[in-house]
Amino acid sequence: MNSAVSISISLLLIIVAGYLLRGKIKTKDQKDGIKTIILSLALPVTIFIALLKIQFTWEMVVIPLMALGFNLLMYELMIKLPLKNIFGVNEEQYRTLIMLVPSLAPGLSCFPFILEYFGDGTLAMAALADVGNKVFVLIIMYSIAMNWYVNRNEIKGQKKSAKIKSLMITLIREPVNLMIISAIIILMMGLNYHSLPAFARDSVDRVSLIMTPLVLLFIGISIKLNWRQVRTIISFLFFRSGIAFLISGFLLMLIPVSDVPTIMLIIIFPQSACSFWPYAHMSAIDGLENKLARKGKGKTFDLDFAINVLAFSLPFSTVLILTLCTFGEVVASVPEIPLVSAGIFLAIATIPALIPGRVIHSYANKVVGVFK
Repeated sequence: MNSAVSISISLLLIIVAGYLLRGKIKTKDQKDGIKTIILSLALPVTIFIALLKIQFTWEMVVIPLMALGFNLLMYELMIKLPLKNIFGVNEEQYRTLIMLVPSLAPGLSCFPFILEYFGDGTLAMAALADVGNKVFVLIIMYSIAMNWYVNRNEIKGQKKSAKIKSLMITLIREPVNLMIISAIIILMMGLNYHSLPAFARDSVDRVSLIMTPLVLLFIGISIKLNWRQVRTIISFLFFRSGIAFLISGFLLMLIPVSDVPTIMLIIIFPQSACSFWPYAHMSAIDGLENKLARKGKGKTFDLDFAINVLAFSLPFSTVLILTLCTFGEVVASVPEIPLVSAGIFLAIATIPALIPGRVIHSYANKVVGVFK
């Protein structure tokens, strides 16, 4: 079996294992314990290592800027287009989608296939592009989430300056931000990952290893299937993919690229699954809101919905990227494929929105009844 396919199947099986563990991990405290390990230990350490391993020169700046441009363009489309009304999504869920849809998780869904099909050189370019994506998901999306939190939770009797000061203290105390600050200080001193003592490298490496399986298990454990949500999620995943194809198609028309690996990188990198990091930001906001007296106010984000989006996004992107890589020579040799694919995917995205929710719910109940 192709090693990239094997990796993808193993990742999906961990989600399935988490789903099967739902009966053993029932209480909120048990789930929160896993989430705390991810957000306070595994994720910060993983980010710390990723930042320290960046080998960056100014000549390469265009690659992460292109990835960041994709993130920002997708975010603007989510903000500007009337998608909330078209797909009938409530405010909390749409804010959740705005956080997740523009983000990318190439490490889980894209890098294994790039390495398998196109080699180390293309993987290095993909890793560099991910630097721009990391700036977006770690810094820009955190700022956006906090801005929503501040605007939606006016604290009476507290001056704006005091509120900003309190917010900044909260930001600095977050483990993820502490690790980012630490990594930036180390890099500014001219040091990097290899400058750390061997025992320190071993420690952070071992902690980082638990990141992926814990995240996937947590997704499986936390899945709460709701057929109306499934319809919405599928629509937005096809919309996201269609826009990604459209951007890749126009980019290939503007940039004179002839080698297959680079063409395929431009096409498949934006098709990566949604990132878990925006979920970390949303979870931090949720924790702050739980400490407030919020009578009559809903939450800023819907965390259950966010988990379902992540659960569907990974297999969706994995299957799509695998298909594109399998037929890479054909895809790279026919310039019209990205634009045609964009049209097809955007058309498919609108289909669930045109079908009444009660029809899908009724059909889903019949399907489930067959297997009972």
